[in-house]
Amino acid sequence: MKNPVDLTISELRQLLDMKELSSVEATQAYLERIESTDKRVCAYISVTAEEALSQAQQADETIAKGEAKSLTGIPLGIKDVICTKGIKTTCGSKMLKDFRPPFNADVMERLHAQDAVMLGKLNMDEFAMGSSTENSAFFRTKNPWDLERIPGGSSGGSAAAVGARLCAGSLGSDTGGSIRQPASHCGVVGMKPTYGRVSRFGLVAFASSLDQIGPLTRSVRDCALLLEAISGHDPRDSTCLSVPVPPYSEACTPGLNGFTIGIPEEYFVKGLEPEVETAIKVAIDALSSQGAKIVNIRLPHTEYAVATYYIIATAEASSNLSRYDGVKYGYRAKEYSNLMEMYKKTRAEGFGPEVKRRIMLGTYCLSAGYYDAFYKKASQVRTLIIQDFKNAFEKCDCIAAPVAPTTAFKLGEKVNDPIQMYLSDIFTIPVNLAGIPGMSVPCGFDSKGLPIGIQLMASHLQEEKLIKTAYNLESALNLQGEWPEP
Repeated sequence: MKNPVDLTISELRQLLDMKELSSVEATQAYLERIESTDKRVCAYISVTAEEALSQAQQADETIAKGEAKSLTGIPLGIKDVICTKGIKTTCGSKMLKDFRPPFNADVMERLHAQDAVMLGKLNMDEFAMGSSTENSAFFRTKNPWDLERIPGGSSGGSAAAVGARLCAGSLGSDTGGSIRQPASHCGVVGMKPTYGRVSRFGLVAFASSLDQIGPLTRSVRDCALLLEAISGHDPRDSTCLSVPVPPYSEACTPGLNGFTIGIPEEYFVKGLEPEVETAIKVAIDALSSQGAKIVNIRLPHTEYAVATYYIIATAEASSNLSRYDGVKYGYRAKEYSNLMEMYKKTRAEGFGPEVKRRIMLGTYCLSAGYYDAFYKKASQVRTLIIQDFKNAFEKCDCIAAPVAPTTAFKLGEKVNDPIQMYLSDIFTIPVNLAGIPGMSVPCGFDSKGLPIGIQLMASHLQEEKLIKTAYNLESALNLQGEWPEP
């Protein structure tokens, strides 16, 4: 039998249900691989081995009773921005390095209800602010395909762990591309669902009108299974939608006859690496070979997306991060002579440079005299971007475009150039501003052997269309095979 770490969630499910493999054995195999491999990849901030084996034992009992659900006994990793009761949730920040939440996030409650297994918490850019996982307060995660390169961010640990086979699947969060961009760089499937499809309760907030939790997996079917498990209404999140959750995995059916795929000319611009463009065009041809009709579309306000995002996201971050003041929970400076000094020192010592940069940008945009010029204007442009997508989806079922302009760049290459770093999210940001679902699916490799992903986008709550399109693309390209050995 193959090593459990080489199996997809769907394959593990089959063996677990046939009693040919136990969850304890699968979990042990993953823990051994983490022990031997993660010292090079650095995906995990904390490994919860004891809890994982206990959960696996419970899962095996559930399977023995014939009560297994789709994720029962499946070993998963969780981005360290999602609250886990009694288990450290650091957000990659010194500010929360010893924080143990007194409650579980809604997605964790849903995973526990399925008897899934949590292997540990995954590294990330501090407070999810970054595109390379170099902003973590603890260490840099490496790309499993090339340890000298970034895995992407901010869910770099989540993507690297799946690509390096350090978990069967993982959860990340996506505010401006933080699931899709690392998924592309690490050669895995990653989805940002419709805003409101998955509860944000227990997701430590970066920008509340943009954040969304989503799955990262090694196959499209696995992505559908994980999305199905975490979706659904939660009254504790006022933005969570009260709509039924479809059986997403049933959308994995062959053939795209009757489907129309839109190609936005604004995404094929100067700065897009030729090898990335070639791989995207090959993928579009593959969609056509599955029966899809290809049409050109326009998304005319795309060029304003990055500027709009960095006003709205930083303004919301400035507001959300004001709670880290050394009073209620989290880090507090050791020495201070009065309350104001305690606030200042706590925030100066607790936050890293990128988080400080974004707080200052956001506070400036919200300040008296500038609110109308920046935040209000950005909100108006956001409405235009939403309308662009509405118009486009009248002509097509899905949109196909690049995820990132380049493959994974070298560690340290852009760390001192925030503008270049921000531009690496140029193709993913519009999806968050519009609140629509987006997905990164592996579609090839460049001449250095680095993975390339194609981005698929659909209208609100049309995840099934995304999954069906992605499943057919995956089948046509047939890239499932060898995984890196970092």
